[in-house]
Amino acid sequence: MRRETCPPRPDWSATIRAQGLVYADTELPGGGFMSYWDESACYAFDLDEVLRLEEATEELHRMSVAAAEHVVARNRFAEFGIPAWAAEAVTRSLREQPPTLYGRFDLWYDGSWPPKLLEYNADTPTALVEASVIQWYWLEDTRPALDQWNSVHERLVAAWRRIGADLHDPLVHVAWSDEEETGEDQMTAGYLAETARQAGLKTELLPMLQIGWDGRRFTGPPGPDGISPPILTCFKLYPWEWMLAEPYGRAALDPGTPTTWIEPAWKLLLSNKALLAVLWELYPDHPYLLPAYLDSPRGMTEYVVKPLLGREGGSVRIVTTAGEIDNPGIYGDEGWCYQQFRALPSFSDNHLVLGSWVVAGEAAGAGLRESRSLITDGYARFLPHYVDAAREP
Repeated sequence: MRRETCPPRPDWSATIRAQGLVYADTELPGGGFMSYWDESACYAFDLDEVLRLEEATEELHRMSVAAAEHVVARNRFAEFGIPAWAAEAVTRSLREQPPTLYGRFDLWYDGSWPPKLLEYNADTPTALVEASVIQWYWLEDTRPALDQWNSVHERLVAAWRRIGADLHDPLVHVAWSDEEETGEDQMTAGYLAETARQAGLKTELLPMLQIGWDGRRFTGPPGPDGISPPILTCFKLYPWEWMLAEPYGRAALDPGTPTTWIEPAWKLLLSNKALLAVLWELYPDHPYLLPAYLDSPRGMTEYVVKPLLGREGGSVRIVTTAGEIDNPGIYGDEGWCYQQFRALPSFSDNHLVLGSWVVAGEAAGAGLRESRSLITDGYARFLPHYVDAAREP
């Protein structure tokens, strides 16, 4: 893997917005904006390198599922901040294996082997539209003869097709929080709805706040006849830990409620930083893992303190022998994970995180984000990539 500078397309800003990246501008703390999408540089991979990264991604996913099974078998829900009343439902969800769609591993990777797991965004991962669609069109415009580590779209359509084969009703509600102001969540939900439609399903988009509860089932907004239709299958771009804190949280986990949620409730165990500590406990010294603990740093002199349910680097603290870096945030009441510090790879003074996508348990593609900070936060930039190999016809 290598970083290359490259000339941006003349009309790149208008182009990416027309393709759906309406959240391309990031507002800066002191005023002004920066572009989230950055095509003044790109990353190049070798084909053999991509194949190895795909194998590593799928191994990490298998290990993560095994870790979730261990947590359930040992009744370790409290370590994940999961309330006791939800434990039975999470256990049932893992046992029954309802449909699951996608996730994203964030990996430390500098082009040398092995990669290292930083976290697993397994419930509500974003940065999807840019990884699946926007960078593919960039490749078409700039390097049409070359390939990209990117089968996200095709795999999402195939996954929806498999999910749809087991549904009694082909209608899937796709919900997101319209309190997210940049438009990223809405565009992500809309894109996922489109992949479901391409798989032959019917879809209906609605904000989470428009989901009702009639005492027996979840419902959508009233139709022209005044009747609120039942929601039988719902993809929700809304974290399970937020759902459990809502008044309807218990109903969402009630086995008598006829709603299939995607992602399923057992993803609570994969989207939590406590997973990192359980993985290290089960697979000590595994080449893809960094030491991680829940109770303390356990003698590590350099480590990262991560809130179990944090987002976009909020409340993360890096402790090194040279000092500390503290990113403010609102998280941490749920507990902390202490992971060994491994400085993000630096390319031209930019710190890189490799996002490796998983669809239906299989590696699907990559999205790369750079930041000036060692903590990847809301001011990171997305850069496209290509594979230095001819595209198959």
